[in-house]
Amino acid sequence: MVLIGVDPHKMTHTAVAIDGDETPIARVQVDADGRQIARLLAWAEPLGNERVWAIESAAGLGQLLSQQLVAAGEVVVDVPAALSARARLLGSTKAAKNDPNDALSAAIVALRNRDLRVVGADGHNAVLRLLADRLHDLTASRTQTACRLHVVLRELIEGGAPLRLRADRAAKLLRSTRPTTAVDVERRRLGLELVADLRRCDLAITEQKTRIITAVAVTGTALLEIHGVGPTVAAIILGQVGDPARFPSRDRFAAYNGTAPIEASTAMVKRHRVNQRGNRRLNHALHLIAVTQVAHDTPGRAYYQRKLDEGKSKKEALRALKRRISDAVWRQLQVDLDRR
Repeated sequence: MVLIGVDPHKMTHTAVAIDGDETPIARVQVDADGRQIARLLAWAEPLGNERVWAIESAAGLGQLLSQQLVAAGEVVVDVPAALSARARLLGSTKAAKNDPNDALSAAIVALRNRDLRVVGADGHNAVLRLLADRLHDLTASRTQTACRLHVVLRELIEGGAPLRLRADRAAKLLRSTRPTTAVDVERRRLGLELVADLRRCDLAITEQKTRIITAVAVTGTALLEIHGVGPTVAAIILGQVGDPARFPSRDRFAAYNGTAPIEASTAMVKRHRVNQRGNRRLNHALHLIAVTQVAHDTPGRAYYQRKLDEGKSKKEALRALKRRISDAVWRQLQVDLDRR
């Protein structure tokens, strides 16, 4: 079998093919244009039909290239950039940072690691991820606009505005001001412009949530049966997970979402520490579920209280609850798999 490592970029893609002994046997660089797939496939044809494409960051810069190769019937695996960099640095002859060495490192990682994610054709979960990411961006934009509006109101009105600021409330406050200087007149005008921006953000967020509700309903996901999981949280989870089949156990899923603690033992001392890695968007979704369950009369709240009674801090108890929620989410994802 031939492993073909690819280092994708916006303007060019560099591919290096290796054999089972990690020996490079071919190399090519193609322009990132409408003929990139045709050129790569023509170059790879003499290498035989038993080949695997190892693309660095197949969900990032290599997204389009990966999907085009999958559509052409090729086998593609996703090589995390961190693994590729590690392989490059550990190789005495491959430490130089350039595109061919990056592509070679990606191929070596794929040769040594058999559990890399196999890239499949984008499905409905990809739609959910796009919708959830757009909602995240809109929410961040609204927060930024509201913060700027708070600054303007603070400079115009004693005490400023309430923390949770709505467009109608801000407009009413601005109308109540009577600017006496040119600076205050401009501040008021700026405030009204920001109010208009806030209204546009609110409208866009409402429309985006409606689209998410419709898209999640199509899936018929069992995630909605978990207390604290609404359409938005379900869209985040399904979008970030992609194919649930790539998590054969709840432990693998917990390691991926960062709810499983990391072992930090040395000599005879056995201990664990908080996992700050993992998929942070997925971890945040689990955090939202945990906070919602703690705020209501649920089994999750009872579990949280038991941990507090055991002497755990609030953060420790919440982390323990998030791990239990991770297991529950994994089980519901398996239900979704069985329904396919």
